[in-house]
Amino acid sequence: MKNKTILITGSTDGIGKLAATKLAKNGHNIILHGRNAEKLTRVKEEIKSLTKNDNIVGYVADFSILEEVRHMASKIKEDHSTIDVLVNNAGVFKVANPISANGLDIRMVVNYLAPYILTDELIPILERSDNPRIINLSSAAQETVLGRSLEKNVSLSDNQAYAQSKLAILLWSFDFARKHKFITTIALNPGSLLNTNMVKEAYGKFWSPADKGADIIIDIAINPKYADKSGQYFDNDKGDFGQAHPDAYQSDKIEALISKTEELLGN
Repeated sequence: MKNKTILITGSTDGIGKLAATKLAKNGHNIILHGRNAEKLTRVKEEIKSLTKNDNIVGYVADFSILEEVRHMASKIKEDHSTIDVLVNNAGVFKVANPISANGLDIRMVVNYLAPYILTDELIPILERSDNPRIINLSSAAQETVLGRSLEKNVSLSDNQAYAQSKLAILLWSFDFARKHKFITTIALNPGSLLNTNMVKEAYGKFWSPADKGADIIIDIAINPKYADKSGQYFDNDKGDFGQAHPDAYQSDKIEALISKTEELLGN
């Protein structure tokens, strides 16, 4: 199999780091992302040492600050002519201050708006790949996205914000797949309550090892059998493609979300 260039956001911890390490071990070129420069450098060197693969690079961006997302995308386009796989994995659940610098709920910004912007910016180099893929990390937690949730200074509970952000990325994933047929785009629930720091901080317990989530990311990223599965939702709690939240199949709900998002981003 030809080595791929794979960008995984949120890859200094959890299933993102695990997937990056395993893919690097298989010889792929890995683009890491993290919001802490020191941690990113440490993880990059750790993966290089573990995998004997020097084709590991990293980019720093705080995904709660959308200007940093755009800057990161510009740097990636300067440095790389092609990306084969983009894994929108970065996410947050529980934070001390849930309101981001631009006044929006930080879960909606990091889990939905940041990957929306990053992906849009990287379309030109994704389309240069022979078989480009995007994996958008959703969740079993999915809740109707209320219009007010993408407004400034709105108070949402942790569960509400997380579930709405994860349905938002799923709705957008379906819409993106319809509009960009050359790119295989799959929404993924990597598994509920995996053994990651984010889950332990949120719930204090876990049900399954983090490898469960990392391994399905890797499979969807490189396995040829997923090439014709664009616009679908993989539920790793069931180990197969399945039905998402009913809103994901209602064009008016999708159009309303995309319209609100474009308005927010000034597009």
